[in-house]
Amino acid sequence: MDNTKLGSLIRALRREAGLTQRELAEALGVTDKAVSKWERGLPGGSGPQ
Repeated sequence: MDNTKLGSLIRALRREAGLTQRELAEALGVTDKAVSKWERGLPGGSGPQ
């Protein structure tokens, strides 16, 4: 699965769960910027909060 498809999946699942990027980030212990990068299929975005 390429990064763009994975990002779309993350976004869809997050929205289905009714979470904001910030709420998902807090639950995972990362920044909301990291979640945004994941959803856009960009590399990186794994830094701790």
